[in-house]
Amino acid sequence: MHWLAAVQRLRVDREPGVLVTLVGVRGHAPREAGAKMVVSTDRTWGSIGGGNLEETAVARARAMLVNGDEAPEQLGLSLNERAPVEHGQQCCGGEVSVLLEPLAVVPSVAIFGMGHVGTELARILSRHDLELHLVDGRADRLTPERLEVLADAVAGVHVHHAPVPELVLGQVPRGTHVLVMTHDHAEDVALCDAALRCSHLGSVGLIGSSAKWRRFEQRLAAEGHSAHDLARIKSPIGAPGVVGKSPAAIAVAVAADLLGVFARERADQDAPS
Repeated sequence: MHWLAAVQRLRVDREPGVLVTLVGVRGHAPREAGAKMVVSTDRTWGSIGGGNLEETAVARARAMLVNGDEAPEQLGLSLNERAPVEHGQQCCGGEVSVLLEPLAVVPSVAIFGMGHVGTELARILSRHDLELHLVDGRADRLTPERLEVLADAVAGVHVHHAPVPELVLGQVPRGTHVLVMTHDHAEDVALCDAALRCSHLGSVGLIGSSAKWRRFEQRLAAEGHSAHDLARIKSPIGAPGVVGKSPAAIAVAVAADLLGVFARERADQDAPS
Protein backbone atom coordinates (compact mmCIF):
# COMPACT_ATOMS: atom_id res chain seq x y z
CA MET A 1 0.00 0.00 0.00
CA HIS A 2 1.31 3.46 -0.93
CA TRP A 3 2.06 5.67 2.06
CA LEU A 4 -0.62 8.19 1.03
CA ALA A 5 -3.23 5.42 0.99
CA ALA A 6 -1.98 4.24 4.39
CA VAL A 7 -2.38 7.72 5.85
CA GLN A 8 -5.91 7.88 4.45
CA ARG A 9 -6.69 4.45 5.87
CA LEU A 10 -5.61 5.52 9.34
CA ARG A 11 -7.70 8.67 9.03
CA VAL A 12 -10.79 6.71 8.00
CA ASP A 13 -10.22 4.12 10.74
CA ARG A 14 -9.56 6.95 13.22
CA GLU A 15 -6.24 5.45 14.32
CA PRO A 16 -3.17 7.50 15.21
CA GLY A 17 0.06 6.89 13.33
CA VAL A 18 3.45 8.34 12.48
CA LEU A 19 4.74 9.28 9.03
CA VAL A 20 8.46 8.41 8.83
CA THR A 21 10.55 10.10 6.12
CA LEU A 22 14.20 9.67 5.23
CA VAL A 23 15.03 13.37 4.88
CA GLY A 24 18.82 13.26 4.53
CA VAL A 25 21.48 10.79 3.40
CA ARG A 26 25.29 11.12 3.59
CA GLY A 27 27.35 8.37 2.05
CA HIS A 28 25.80 4.97 1.34
CA ALA A 29 22.32 4.04 2.60
CA PRO A 30 19.74 1.38 1.64
CA ARG A 31 17.21 3.99 0.46
CA GLU A 32 17.32 7.45 -1.04
CA ALA A 33 16.21 10.67 0.67
CA GLY A 34 12.43 11.02 0.40
CA ALA A 35 11.64 7.36 1.13
CA LYS A 36 8.63 7.10 3.45
CA MET A 37 6.78 4.65 5.62
CA VAL A 38 3.75 4.85 7.90
CA VAL A 39 3.70 3.31 11.36
CA SER A 40 0.69 2.50 13.54
CA THR A 41 0.58 0.73 16.89
CA ASP A 42 0.56 -2.69 15.22
CA ARG A 43 1.22 -2.23 11.49
CA THR A 44 3.63 -0.61 9.06
CA TRP A 45 3.35 0.37 5.41
CA GLY A 46 6.27 1.13 3.11
CA SER A 47 9.97 1.04 3.97
CA ILE A 48 12.88 3.36 4.60
CA GLY A 49 15.49 0.64 4.14
CA GLY A 50 14.87 -2.23 6.54
CA GLY A 51 17.30 -3.54 9.13
CA ASN A 52 18.40 -1.61 12.19
CA LEU A 53 17.61 1.72 10.57
CA GLU A 54 13.97 0.87 10.04
CA GLU A 55 13.49 -0.99 13.32
CA THR A 56 14.94 1.91 15.27
CA ALA A 57 12.59 4.34 13.52
CA VAL A 58 9.58 2.06 14.07
CA ALA A 59 10.40 1.64 17.76
CA ARG A 60 10.71 5.40 18.22
CA ALA A 61 7.48 6.02 16.28
CA ARG A 62 5.56 3.60 18.49
CA ALA A 63 7.01 5.19 21.60
CA MET A 64 5.68 8.52 20.31
CA LEU A 65 2.24 6.94 19.88
CA VAL A 66 2.29 5.57 23.42
CA ASN A 67 3.35 8.95 24.80
CA GLY A 68 0.82 10.86 22.71
CA ASP A 69 3.56 13.08 21.26
CA GLU A 70 2.28 15.75 18.89
CA ALA A 71 5.50 17.48 17.80
CA PRO A 72 7.63 16.10 14.92
CA GLU A 73 10.99 14.62 15.84
CA GLN A 74 14.21 14.11 13.88
CA LEU A 75 16.68 11.26 14.39
CA GLY A 76 20.26 11.00 13.17
CA LEU A 77 21.49 7.44 12.65
CA SER A 78 24.84 5.98 11.60
CA LEU A 79 24.88 2.88 9.42
CA ASN A 80 28.08 1.16 10.50
CA GLU A 81 29.34 -1.76 12.55
CA ARG A 82 29.19 0.30 15.74
CA ALA A 83 25.43 0.80 15.43
CA PRO A 84 23.18 -1.11 17.90
CA VAL A 85 22.77 -4.76 16.94
CA GLU A 86 19.36 -5.54 18.46
CA HIS A 87 17.68 -5.59 15.04
CA GLY A 88 20.65 -6.44 12.83
CA GLN A 89 23.48 -4.18 11.76
CA GLN A 90 23.65 -2.22 8.52
CA CYS A 91 27.21 -1.56 7.42
CA CYS A 92 26.49 0.73 4.49
CA GLY A 93 28.84 3.28 6.05
CA GLY A 94 26.53 6.26 5.62
CA GLU A 95 24.55 8.51 7.89
CA VAL A 96 20.85 9.25 7.60
CA SER A 97 18.41 11.72 9.07
CA VAL A 98 14.86 10.53 9.74
CA LEU A 99 11.83 12.76 10.35
CA LEU A 100 8.95 11.34 12.39
CA GLU A 101 5.65 13.22 12.08
CA PRO A 102 2.71 12.19 14.31
CA LEU A 103 -0.61 11.72 12.53
CA ALA A 104 -3.24 12.52 15.12
CA VAL A 105 -6.86 11.35 14.98
CA VAL A 106 -8.78 14.41 13.83
CA PRO A 107 -12.16 15.33 15.35
CA SER A 108 -15.33 14.33 13.54
CA VAL A 109 -18.43 16.54 13.37
CA ALA A 110 -21.84 15.81 11.84
CA ILE A 111 -24.18 18.71 11.05
CA PHE A 112 -27.78 17.62 10.62
CA GLY A 113 -29.58 20.34 8.70
CA MET A 114 -27.94 22.44 6.02
CA GLY A 115 -30.09 25.52 6.36
CA HIS A 116 -28.71 29.02 6.84
CA VAL A 117 -26.98 28.28 10.16
CA GLY A 118 -25.81 24.82 9.13
CA THR A 119 -24.24 26.17 5.94
CA GLU A 120 -22.47 28.99 7.79
CA LEU A 121 -21.21 26.52 10.40
CA ALA A 122 -19.98 24.12 7.72
CA ARG A 123 -18.12 26.99 6.09
CA ILE A 124 -16.29 27.80 9.35
CA LEU A 125 -15.54 24.20 10.35
CA SER A 126 -14.34 23.25 6.88
CA ARG A 127 -11.28 25.48 7.47
CA HIS A 128 -10.17 23.23 10.33
CA ASP A 129 -8.46 19.85 10.21
CA LEU A 130 -11.36 17.56 10.99
CA GLU A 131 -13.83 15.16 9.41
CA LEU A 132 -17.06 16.93 8.51
CA HIS A 133 -20.35 15.16 7.74
CA LEU A 134 -23.15 17.25 6.22
CA VAL A 135 -26.58 15.66 6.43
CA ASP A 136 -29.96 16.77 5.08
CA GLY A 137 -33.10 15.06 3.83
CA ARG A 138 -33.57 17.78 1.22
CA ALA A 139 -31.44 17.20 -1.84
CA ASP A 140 -31.63 20.86 -2.86
CA ARG A 141 -29.70 21.80 0.30
CA LEU A 142 -26.72 19.71 -0.76
CA THR A 143 -26.22 20.84 -4.34
CA PRO A 144 -22.72 21.74 -5.59
CA GLU A 145 -23.85 25.36 -5.90
CA ARG A 146 -24.85 25.58 -2.23
CA LEU A 147 -21.70 23.79 -1.13
CA GLU A 148 -19.45 26.01 -3.21
CA VAL A 149 -18.60 27.90 -0.01
CA LEU A 150 -16.59 24.80 0.98
CA ALA A 151 -14.39 24.92 -2.10
CA ASP A 152 -11.29 25.75 -0.03
CA ALA A 153 -12.04 23.18 2.65
CA VAL A 154 -9.18 21.75 4.70
CA ALA A 155 -11.54 19.27 6.34
CA GLY A 156 -12.52 15.97 4.81
CA VAL A 157 -16.12 16.69 3.81
CA HIS A 158 -18.71 13.90 3.46
CA VAL A 159 -22.15 14.77 2.09
CA HIS A 160 -25.18 12.64 3.02
CA HIS A 161 -28.53 13.12 1.32
CA ALA A 162 -30.65 11.12 3.75
CA PRO A 163 -34.46 11.12 3.62
CA VAL A 164 -34.23 9.44 7.04
CA PRO A 165 -31.36 11.41 8.62
CA GLU A 166 -31.32 9.31 11.80
CA LEU A 167 -29.81 6.42 9.83
CA VAL A 168 -26.64 8.43 9.25
CA LEU A 169 -25.94 8.39 12.99
CA GLY A 170 -24.96 4.73 12.63
CA GLN A 171 -22.55 5.53 9.79
CA VAL A 172 -20.45 8.31 11.32
CA PRO A 173 -17.16 7.45 13.10
CA ARG A 174 -16.88 6.74 16.79
CA GLY A 175 -16.63 9.94 18.82
CA THR A 176 -18.40 12.11 16.24
CA HIS A 177 -19.83 15.31 17.66
CA VAL A 178 -23.43 15.74 16.50
CA LEU A 179 -25.20 19.04 15.91
CA VAL A 180 -28.95 18.89 15.35
CA MET A 181 -30.27 21.93 13.48
CA THR A 182 -32.78 20.78 10.89
CA HIS A 183 -35.73 22.74 9.50
CA ASP A 184 -38.29 20.54 11.29
CA HIS A 185 -38.87 20.10 15.04
CA ALA A 186 -40.20 16.56 14.54
CA GLU A 187 -37.00 15.64 12.73
CA ASP A 188 -34.94 17.30 15.46
CA VAL A 189 -36.60 15.31 18.21
CA ALA A 190 -36.27 12.07 16.21
CA LEU A 191 -32.55 12.75 15.79
CA CYS A 192 -32.14 13.48 19.50
CA ASP A 193 -33.97 10.26 20.36
CA ALA A 194 -31.77 8.24 17.98
CA ALA A 195 -28.55 9.95 19.15
CA LEU A 196 -29.29 9.05 22.76
CA ARG A 197 -29.57 5.42 21.71
CA CYS A 198 -26.10 5.50 20.10
CA SER A 199 -23.23 4.81 22.49
CA HIS A 200 -20.48 5.61 19.97
CA LEU A 201 -21.14 9.35 19.59
CA GLY A 202 -19.35 12.27 21.18
CA SER A 203 -21.22 15.37 22.25
CA VAL A 204 -24.76 16.09 21.04
CA GLY A 205 -25.97 19.65 20.55
CA LEU A 206 -29.44 20.92 19.67
CA ILE A 207 -30.06 24.37 18.24
CA GLY A 208 -32.92 26.34 19.75
CA SER A 209 -34.16 28.13 22.82
CA SER A 210 -34.47 26.93 26.40
CA ALA A 211 -38.23 26.69 25.87
CA LYS A 212 -37.70 24.35 22.89
CA TRP A 213 -35.41 22.16 24.96
CA ARG A 214 -37.97 21.91 27.79
CA ARG A 215 -40.55 20.59 25.32
CA PHE A 216 -37.99 18.15 23.90
CA GLU A 217 -37.03 16.95 27.38
CA GLN A 218 -40.64 16.01 28.07
CA ARG A 219 -41.01 14.16 24.76
CA LEU A 220 -37.70 12.33 25.13
CA ALA A 221 -38.46 11.38 28.74
CA ALA A 222 -41.76 9.93 27.51
CA GLU A 223 -39.70 7.78 25.10
CA GLY A 224 -37.91 6.27 28.09
CA HIS A 225 -34.76 8.39 28.34
CA SER A 226 -33.51 9.05 31.86
CA ALA A 227 -32.30 12.37 33.25
CA HIS A 228 -28.76 11.02 32.87
CA ASP A 229 -29.42 10.31 29.19
CA LEU A 230 -30.93 13.74 28.61
CA ALA A 231 -27.88 15.41 30.14
CA ARG A 232 -25.88 14.22 27.11
CA ILE A 233 -27.66 16.81 24.96
CA LYS A 234 -26.59 20.44 25.17
CA SER A 235 -29.23 23.00 24.30
CA PRO A 236 -29.05 25.90 23.64
CA ILE A 237 -25.66 25.54 21.94
CA GLY A 238 -22.84 28.00 21.41
CA ALA A 239 -20.08 29.65 23.40
CA PRO A 240 -21.38 31.95 26.15
CA GLY A 241 -20.83 35.62 25.49
CA VAL A 242 -20.98 35.36 21.70
CA VAL A 243 -24.22 37.21 21.02
CA GLY A 244 -26.26 37.78 17.87
CA LYS A 245 -29.15 36.11 16.09
CA SER A 246 -27.84 36.15 12.54
CA PRO A 247 -26.87 32.74 11.06
CA ALA A 248 -23.23 33.81 10.88
CA ALA A 249 -23.16 34.92 14.54
CA ILE A 250 -24.81 31.70 15.72
CA ALA A 251 -22.38 29.64 13.64
CA VAL A 252 -19.39 31.47 15.14
CA ALA A 253 -20.68 30.78 18.66
CA VAL A 254 -21.26 27.09 17.94
CA ALA A 255 -17.86 26.69 16.27
CA ALA A 256 -16.10 28.41 19.18
CA ASP A 257 -17.79 26.06 21.64
CA LEU A 258 -16.77 23.04 19.55
CA LEU A 259 -13.14 24.13 19.45
CA GLY A 260 -13.23 24.17 23.24
CA VAL A 261 -14.63 20.64 23.23
CA PHE A 262 -11.81 19.50 20.93
CA ALA A 263 -9.21 21.08 23.23
CA ARG A 264 -10.65 19.30 26.27
CA GLU A 265 -10.64 16.00 24.38
CA ARG A 266 -6.95 16.40 23.51
CA ALA A 267 -6.16 17.26 27.13
CA ASP A 268 -7.99 14.14 28.33
CA GLN A 269 -6.12 11.96 25.82
CA ASP A 270 -2.76 13.41 26.86
CA ALA A 271 -3.44 13.10 30.59
CA PRO A 272 -1.55 10.24 32.30
CA SER A 273 -3.74 7.23 32.95
